[in-house]
Amino acid sequence: MTRLVKCLVWDLDDTLWRGVVLEGDRAAPFPEAVRTLRELDQRGILHAVASRGDEATAVAHLDRLGLRDLFTVVQVGWGAKSAAVRRTADLLNLGLDSFAFVDNDPVERAEVVAALPDVRAYTAEEVGSLPDRAEFRPVTRTAESARRRQLYQVEAGRRAAEQEHDGTAPEFLASLDLTMVVRRATAGDLARAHELTVRTHQLNTTGLTFDEDDLRGLSASPDHEVLVAELTDRFGPYGVIGLAVTERDATSSTIKLLLTSCRVASRGAGAALIEQVVRRALAAGLRPMAEFVPTPVNRIMLVTLRFSGFEAERDDEDRVLLAHRGEPVSRSPHIRVLTDVVP
Repeated sequence: MTRLVKCLVWDLDDTLWRGVVLEGDRAAPFPEAVRTLRELDQRGILHAVASRGDEATAVAHLDRLGLRDLFTVVQVGWGAKSAAVRRTADLLNLGLDSFAFVDNDPVERAEVVAALPDVRAYTAEEVGSLPDRAEFRPVTRTAESARRRQLYQVEAGRRAAEQEHDGTAPEFLASLDLTMVVRRATAGDLARAHELTVRTHQLNTTGLTFDEDDLRGLSASPDHEVLVAELTDRFGPYGVIGLAVTERDATSSTIKLLLTSCRVASRGAGAALIEQVVRRALAAGLRPMAEFVPTPVNRIMLVTLRFSGFEAERDDEDRVLLAHRGEPVSRSPHIRVLTDVVP
């Protein structure tokens, strides 16, 4: 399966525009670069900058061109571009294997690939053709896709507020007024739910992917439940950030897939969603169970399941079956949860 690019990191001089702004060039943007910027933005692919020069000068020129708002992260300076890409991945909480880098300079591309082999690199001449490549073509477009950049930019405001907060991390989380809505998925949710399964790797319990037809069938099945989770806080909505698929039999309700968006990793959303799935199972008189399939990046979800009250019942080489101890464990008291089921 082609690894989708979630963030494209741009050099500026002679890549996004023609010339060097620090040398006084007027530096008009390449039309094909602007088309690619806007098209990928509509597909929900983020843009960032890792370029050499003076940041104030570069940002001022982006503003003059009306392009600044298209970039979620801008880093301009004189350090290694691989370091800038790594910082961007940390800021966005995305894996490096979902990043791509474009630069007109082969030395810069080589430096990034040597330091970060999971990052794909492209020449400036390839910019116009990037939207046609499989790795830049998400299988679906949703309302979340079209506003993903804005959601990440709001998140930057949250980070700034956290840095300015004079108190502990739990106190800051409590100050956010987080509210999660957990409900059964509707037909209108299926495209976003599918998108979550193909985009989310680190915070995914089993790595399963479902297309819209799969999810439609599971939603209609009396033996399954498909839940989505939406999150908001005082800054605004995060959108649909979580998905849980459970399978039920006469005695148990087993989590076949549970995931949350990387954007909410620090909010405790995963634990809050797990708690609600457990409560729903118990309310139905069923024993809560969960499957976990290890991948190179998702161990945090096994830790979250265990902290949420699950214990390993069977540990095969490639799959762990966990059973819940029986009482819901509240790991996210700072999140107010609304649900369509009253346990």
